Amino acid sequence: MNPSFWSPLVGTLKPYVPGEQPRMAGLVKLNTNENPYPPSPQVLAAINAATRSGLERYPDPESVELRRTIAAHHGLQWGEVFVGNGSDEVLAHAFQAFFQQGGAPLLMPDITYSFYSVYCDLYGIPALKIPLAEGLRLEVSDLVAPPDTGVAGVVVANPNAPTGIGLPLAEIQRLLLLHPDRVVLVDEAYVDFGAQSAVSLIEQHPNLLVVHTLSKSRSLAGLRVGVAMGQRHLIDALERVKNSFNSYPLDKLAQAGAQAAYEDQAHFDQTRQAVMHSREGLSLQLEDLGFEVLPSQANFLFVRHPRCDAGLLAAGLRERAVLVRHFRLPRIEQYLRITVGTPDQCQALVEALRPLLPA
Repeated sequence: MNPSFWSPLVGTLKPYVPGEQPRMAGLVKLNTNENPYPPSPQVLAAINAATRSGLERYPDPESVELRRTIAAHHGLQWGEVFVGNGSDEVLAHAFQAFFQQGGAPLLMPDITYSFYSVYCDLYGIPALKIPLAEGLRLEVSDLVAPPDTGVAGVVVANPNAPTGIGLPLAEIQRLLLLHPDRVVLVDEAYVDFGAQSAVSLIEQHPNLLVVHTLSKSRSLAGLRVGVAMGQRHLIDALERVKNSFNSYPLDKLAQAGAQAAYEDQAHFDQTRQAVMHSREGLSLQLEDLGFEVLPSQANFLFVRHPRCDAGLLAAGLRERAVLVRHFRLPRIEQYLRITVGTPDQCQALVEALRPLLPA
């Protein structure tokens, strides 16, 4: 490695570390919050059809038909919808579009999606991290800056990651009213698994940007499609950043597959209900094994065992071909984040845990 060629910023970055993507067969993979069920057959048919012609041409740079479909699904205008190459890219554009505010800090919980801090470092945005309250719950009243300190904006995940705890819609509205002059970004990656979406508040609040992903509830983690929704002036800012970075973020196959995913409402409802049903069953089983389980409105559980070290449990599970996520971070180093799998996968996890726990 020869860092002498690097820009000065590069050496200071602490890149996001994604969950392990193993190349071993036969693992029960419950570490990266993917949907355990395949996407709609309509998605596969749409992608197959899109391969038959036109790949020699650039895709629609504005993804108009996909945006129209998403807008209709949510009761918006298509100009109030933005799409990008996964929600992480959408978030990156949003940080650049809204939160570089002359050195003012961006408010966020201290325990949340770790990419937010990475983007702050990348774009030179100070991060003001507000500690979660007792029970790792977010208190909206805490998301304020010290007196006489301006803020660049606010970013929250709802439900929060990695805790899975969601805020009710009234609390999101209260957060928007606390910061009327800055963008409040609500990252709803897991909202379809039981939380309340803030999309219905967009018309009332010009400072609200809601971000979704198709990676979770629509089983398209491998396709890379993210969405932002907000009033037109916010979407215009995102488009200006996107078109200064990459005019063609979504290829033809991604646009076709994503549109089909929104059009198959029955498949969407069936699979997310299956995940929520498994989540409740797995939660009860883990509690029977002595785990403390945080209330989740996501497709994962955040748990700890009062008599077992979380790191040792994660290592023991891996030896038994079950992957879960362990964060070696202050306040949560004794928790495991466990993706909700199929009933068989959940049972395999429980059986793998039994010999690791004290009698």
